[in-house]
Amino acid sequence: MRTAASYNRDFGQSKIPAANVSSVPQRSPLRYPGGKTWLVPHIREWLDSQVPLLIEPFAGGGIVSLTAVMEMLAEQALMVELDRNVSSFWRAALEHSDELIERIRSFKLNRTSITGLVQEAPKTVLDHGFRTLVLNRTRRAGILAPGAALIKRGENDAGITSRWYPETLVRRLKEIAKYSDRLGIYQGDGVRLLELLSDKPGAAFFIDPPYTAGDGKRAGTRLYTHNTVDHEQIFKILADSRANFMMTYESSPEITSLVRRHGFQGATVEMKTSHHRKIRELIITREKQFT
Repeated sequence: MRTAASYNRDFGQSKIPAANVSSVPQRSPLRYPGGKTWLVPHIREWLDSQVPLLIEPFAGGGIVSLTAVMEMLAEQALMVELDRNVSSFWRAALEHSDELIERIRSFKLNRTSITGLVQEAPKTVLDHGFRTLVLNRTRRAGILAPGAALIKRGENDAGITSRWYPETLVRRLKEIAKYSDRLGIYQGDGVRLLELLSDKPGAAFFIDPPYTAGDGKRAGTRLYTHNTVDHEQIFKILADSRANFMMTYESSPEITSLVRRHGFQGATVEMKTSHHRKIRELIITREKQFT
């Protein structure tokens, strides 16, 4: 029986290392589990000439869409997100930037004010987006899924305030607002949208599903509210299309098998988790690109 390590050797190592997150621009206001800041150099090489439209079916923290638009790698980007909490944040950031910034500046962050946000149902997109941002910045690892706990110690024992940097968040939101006419957000099923738009001329797809494939790989069930994804269907849609795409997965025998079955190309990138555990990410494209 083959081990996960033996499957990793099926693919060459990417010529581009994982980026140190301090070496690339920090653009997203969200702390997102499985965020892709480390992937930015790969995105730059993949989109080496500007594409008309980048579509991100599982947008999450949105770093790929933000990078593509802000660095002129894509004329426009469409972020797709099934989680209403997350999509509401992006709508607030793109459609109500000034009001969102004012709320950040005037908010008195403490456990009582956070509890108030949790207990009161949001009445508007702005309410909902602000609530999402506060919870994302004050919960452990930015997890928004039900049951996530607030930060206890945090950086320098600052507790729940350790990731709440109002002026940094304001600065990022102001920068995002400059590109609001080129960024879009759609709340919906990313797989369904991929199926509908996979042959759209000029579109490129960055696909980073919540990772739930493989025995024991169930991180997605605790990190994301919506974590059930048909991985085989994603591969089939792409194989049946001519879409320009890049996918990322944690390397596993199940995903390796899908890559081989559909004739795609893979490259591995070694990186460390926040707990200093080494893992191998698999970058998947239609044509060989990174090895």
